[in-house]
Amino acid sequence: MRLNLREGTKSLARGVAHVLIAPCVGSFAVRSRLVGRDRALLATSQWLALVPGLPGQYLRRAFLQRAIAHCHHTVVVEWGTTVSRVGTRLDENAYIGPSCHLGLVHVERDALIAAGVHIPSGGVTHNFDDPSVPIRDQERSERLVRVGAGAWIGSAAKVMADVGAGTVVGAGSVVTRPLPPGMVAAGVPARVLRSRVAAPRAV
Repeated sequence: MRLNLREGTKSLARGVAHVLIAPCVGSFAVRSRLVGRDRALLATSQWLALVPGLPGQYLRRAFLQRAIAHCHHTVVVEWGTTVSRVGTRLDENAYIGPSCHLGLVHVERDALIAAGVHIPSGGVTHNFDDPSVPIRDQERSERLVRVGAGAWIGSAAKVMADVGAGTVVGAGSVVTRPLPPGMVAAGVPARVLRSRVAAPRAV
């Protein structure tokens, strides 16, 4: 009975959030035509990032469900976090901590992103091969970064390459190359320290 009441309350809160966020969704649709969807997304994301507590969580999620490629209704996006690419995907029970920045990323189910983590759209978001052309005017090379199911990214890490399912990335690490599943990695650049699966003992 208590569980049903709790789930009913959550469902009601989600419904209210979708009603309250409707003006933002309408504004996003209009601005998308004027400045492009990514810029429109970032602007609204920055504004919603300022709303604290549970109301902020519900409002951010309601908006992202209407604005990005996928956002499950169980996702939590904390205060101060911004999302800048409409191709972003946030799967079931993904948790995004405070003051993060997400570029083009797929955060798979049950993954945990701690506070202050930056996940840009790959390791080379701007080309810089031609010194005669300002970097800002050169071709962009964005790519989708995957954070695997059940992975845990520590505070203030920078993730520019895929992280395998169940892998733990230490706080302050910089991920420049893909990390395999089920590992513990840390450092600048991040390197695998050990497996999370204990090796079988010799008999």
